[in-house]
Amino acid sequence: MSENNPLIYIVDDDAGIRDLLSEYLAGQGFEVDCAEGGAALDALLEKSRPDLLVLDLMMPGEDGLSIARRLKGQAGAPPIIMLSAKGEDIDRIVGLEVGADDYLPKPFNPRELLARIRAVMRRGTQASSATEEPVRTFEFGPFSLNLDAHALSRSDEEIELTSGEFSLLEIFVTHPNRALSRDWLMDQLRGFERDPFDRSVDVRVNRLRKKIEEDPANPRYIKTVWGQGYLFAPQGKA
Repeated sequence: MSENNPLIYIVDDDAGIRDLLSEYLAGQGFEVDCAEGGAALDALLEKSRPDLLVLDLMMPGEDGLSIARRLKGQAGAPPIIMLSAKGEDIDRIVGLEVGADDYLPKPFNPRELLARIRAVMRRGTQASSATEEPVRTFEFGPFSLNLDAHALSRSDEEIELTSGEFSLLEIFVTHPNRALSRDWLMDQLRGFERDPFDRSVDVRVNRLRKKIEEDPANPRYIKTVWGQGYLFAPQGKA
């Protein structure tokens, strides 16, 4: 992979989709490799880690959910955009729960996929790029969130977050003690699919609670404000 050309792996059992996306993304300045399934992907991962993974949900053998769950359990897992021909809400929710950073139902316009790829990669780049400005760190309870290093830690132990989880937590810590509506949060989380019944914010909130709350069912930091949305209380107060 060259320094200026991000590497993307496309994993899909449909050769037509692999060829279409490979040609299109290569024309947009990306380096692209393709795999027809989990075994072929593992062979690619032994050679190089991609900057982003485009992963089909429904594949013979190991499906996309299993692959995503397996990769997200490893250190340095790449961001994942999940593809699915089903397009059902439950599939999107499950995909997000296993760690996908975005979700796109088939059929889709390659330009929309490109926009989502850039949005996911931009979030990671902005959070992890080194700058000459003072390090932006937010403390709450035993946690320390370093926005520049894209890192959340507790007592010097790093807590793994997906880029979507990190983006949501960043919004919370920079807007404390305010009730934030789901619609407003969705507007801030650019690049995610949205519809009137979209629950992706709720999924990410539930996953964050599992990582930072002692009792996720009775949260101290990320509180539900009934009829409004969510409120982040850095001091653990309502």
